[in-house]
Amino acid sequence: MTPKLSEELTDALRANGPDGLEVVDPATNRIYMIVDGDTYRQAVEALRRQNDRNAITEGLAQMEAGEGKPAEQAFEEMRERLRFPQAQ
Repeated sequence: MTPKLSEELTDALRANGPDGLEVVDPATNRIYMIVDGDTYRQAVEALRRQNDRNAITEGLAQMEAGEGKPAEQAFEEMRERLRFPQAQ
């Protein structure tokens, strides 16, 4: 289901420009942002890339500190957990 914007919200979005529109759910007082789909998708993709970079940076720091486990051991544990055949 894709709800349609009311005329009031459409007018407010147009008046607010490309920055989107902050709206409040009166039942919960939660604040939501209404932005166009392209802006939303770009923001989600940028956040995903940043989270990936952070995870890689953290993993490298752990590796340099001698933490973690060797890759082959980690792969073997994943194979066991996922019940894949043993590596030949």
